[in-house]
Amino acid sequence: MTDLTAELVAEGHVPQTPALAPNGHLLCYVLAPTSRSGDHFDTALWLADIEGDGAWRRATADTATEFRPRWSADSRTLYFLSDRAERGTPQLHRSTPADGAVIALTGWRAGIIDHLPLADLNLVALLAEDEPTEQDMRRARDRDDAIVVGEHERRARLRLLDLRTGQVTTPSVFGDRHVVELRQRPDGGPLAVLTRAGADLDYGPRTGRLHLFDPATGTAEDLGPVEVDAQSLAWWPAEDGWHLGYVALTPPVLHAGNAVFDLAMGSRVRRNRTAGLPMCPTELCQTGTAPLVVFADGLNTTLARLDPGGPTTLSQHPGRLDSLTATPEGTMIAALTGTRYEPANVHIGPPTGPLRKITDTRPELNGVTFGTQRPLAYRAADGLELDGLLVLPVGKSASDGPFPLITLVHGGPYDRFADRLQLFWFPSAQWLATAGYAVFLPNPRGGQGHGHEFAACVAGRVGREEWTDILTGIDLLIAEGIADPDRLGIAGGSHGGFMAAWAIGQTDRFRAALVSAGITDWGMLAATGENGQLDGTLGGSTGWDGIGPHPHDAVSPISYAGRVRTPVLILHGAEDTNVPLGQAVYFHRALRHFGAEHEFVIYPREGHSLRERNHQLDILRRTRAWFDRWLQP
Repeated sequence: MTDLTAELVAEGHVPQTPALAPNGHLLCYVLAPTSRSGDHFDTALWLADIEGDGAWRRATADTATEFRPRWSADSRTLYFLSDRAERGTPQLHRSTPADGAVIALTGWRAGIIDHLPLADLNLVALLAEDEPTEQDMRRARDRDDAIVVGEHERRARLRLLDLRTGQVTTPSVFGDRHVVELRQRPDGGPLAVLTRAGADLDYGPRTGRLHLFDPATGTAEDLGPVEVDAQSLAWWPAEDGWHLGYVALTPPVLHAGNAVFDLAMGSRVRRNRTAGLPMCPTELCQTGTAPLVVFADGLNTTLARLDPGGPTTLSQHPGRLDSLTATPEGTMIAALTGTRYEPANVHIGPPTGPLRKITDTRPELNGVTFGTQRPLAYRAADGLELDGLLVLPVGKSASDGPFPLITLVHGGPYDRFADRLQLFWFPSAQWLATAGYAVFLPNPRGGQGHGHEFAACVAGRVGREEWTDILTGIDLLIAEGIADPDRLGIAGGSHGGFMAAWAIGQTDRFRAALVSAGITDWGMLAATGENGQLDGTLGGSTGWDGIGPHPHDAVSPISYAGRVRTPVLILHGAEDTNVPLGQAVYFHRALRHFGAEHEFVIYPREGHSLRERNHQLDILRRTRAWFDRWLQP
């Protein structure tokens, strides 16, 4: 038996973005560390002939950040991005598995953001910002670099690399728009191009447009606007010609369930192909025929094919299924998935299943005993069907209760707890279960996996019904003798941090709380957070809606700081742009003003997620010590 230590959690490696070659024989994936000690993540590409000996080997021997592996149409060449020459500035590289040779293909001074090998084997489409001019470099060198908002903003542009000459050209298309995604038609025809008016995450996602680009002629056609936050492009042929699909928010509000939208290229008629479904699409995967659709389906995942009559279920998978890749025929897929007690690994197989695990990237966890995890199903106070997970202390059964119970609330809120291994660098169920806690992971309304209406109903009402959904689950566990009502804790990050801060302003039932990167003032978040008005939709108003009080004041934890009697641990990254540090500072000052017990920790250099090894170790140890202090006898 292996003890679960903080080092074991923070020092592992995880697989990312598997890429299945068109011939179905070769597969490449990225192996990434869960934390870093320096300024960069040192990742590695691993490659295997899954139809041959199946042996894995590193595709390169570099110390670098290597990512976005993609195959040429003939499966002979692997393209990827690497910053091996200059850390932090990725360039396009080419590897030929037959001889192992690796060649740098670009030296673009701004770095390459993304790439797409085209059907014409001599061309690769690139996304990259403009290279700095001599004037730009002089201004940076002289610190004469005042930023005028709206002028000279950094935007990714479509560029073409001719492999015969090594030249990179920039077609004069799409004006000054920011290019975010490309997908070529399976027959080698035009590229579908998704653009936004800008790169910022407040305005950009609301300004998406689709275009066609012909790499042979360099001409483009505007297909018109798309729904908010469109992504995951896919082409497919049908009886009436070609169709182009994507995943985006269901109109009209800015917090909603995702849907698959289908644009018929002949008629230019656009339809929502997943309206009314009790599950949520997460990604489209292009094949040469009907595309595959991954659905978050309650605690699990459904894989479907988008047929003319609607999605046809092909297989169902426990927990999550991510980063789907498929052969052009759609007969073989690879994806990341795991189980309740095994971390995600690369799996392959037919889309109808079953899938076979072909990697074991965290063998150090094989000897760890985890707490028993089981799904929960219950009804909210208004009768709405809900689900969640319960993880029991390691080595214990439900009959051994009651236990101290920590409720972990997920972020988003458009996210979910899936029935997978709950072990991460942030305080997670299995980490706490090792210390003797039962852990409740609720999926309240507003989240992913139960359709559009379930997700959209919290817009302007955060902390209302979703809070009572969580309380109902806690009371159920108390009634079943699993939770000790006198030893309750609550924790969460991002939106989960909001819910933890909200909870302790509404009740004194919790003896300890953790607020990590949490929202405490929705008006301030709409004004200063990178998602802007999308967050304003959750709070129900913005500060510029007129003289207050505003609706967002009534759902902001800061408004209830004077009621807090629960000891609170506040954690925040100093460089967080999603939920800026000011949210935590505001809450800290309010709690200090009212004399509330709390501890406030700031992690330098960190954003919304903590990346540095020592910071991850600190958060794991500090949070468990905090709950031990207040919940253990």
